Amino acid sequence: MVIRVLLVDDEKMVCAHLRTILSPAQDMTVVGEAYDGAEAVEAVIRHRPDVVLLDLHMPGSDGLTALERIATFPQPPKVVVLTTFDLDAYVLRALRAGASGFLLKDTRPEDLIGLIRVAADGHTVLSSATTQRLITASADRDATRRKARAAIAHLTERELEVLALIGEGLSNAQIAGHLHLTEATVKSYVSRMLTKLGYTNRTQAGLLAQDADLDST
Repeated sequence: MVIRVLLVDDEKMVCAHLRTILSPAQDMTVVGEAYDGAEAVEAVIRHRPDVVLLDLHMPGSDGLTALERIATFPQPPKVVVLTTFDLDAYVLRALRAGASGFLLKDTRPEDLIGLIRVAADGHTVLSSATTQRLITASADRDATRRKARAAIAHLTERELEVLALIGEGLSNAQIAGHLHLTEATVKSYVSRMLTKLGYTNRTQAGLLAQDADLDST
């Protein structure tokens, strides 16, 4: 399968540089570019990419606004925020809005190609250490925990076990081994759980598990 990538950055030189980086990868192709948030939303509708590399800070409609809009689409693409600013508030808001990851623009070219593949496969490209740092630093922990636990109150016991392990950064294969299930069964649990929660990806579910202080032991 060829991964269809959309580039979104207000600097055309950045988009050109990203095209150059991605061009050696035979399993991905750049299907379009957009230069502000409004164009990004339109480009997603027009090109139907698998992965969007999205800058946050753009004139007019910014990346976060575009991300929140894209996340409402049926079967939205995986959105990886690619920015210069590693600020906790921006990272956390992007992840909660549905981003599949958050990378800095100085990410090595060979790493970027691999991380796009990881995102396209439905996994987060944000390290678990960074996720934990963001959650720990978030304000009003008690209120956050209460809200998160209310959100998961309707999940089954098995779904809660799967959610807790997602919060620890485990893959479907690792969760299957931990719970003595088949990987196909775990995928079914994850899909059903995301639907119940109204989420589009497992990164959001992992953050919810962290907020709720779920324990997999």
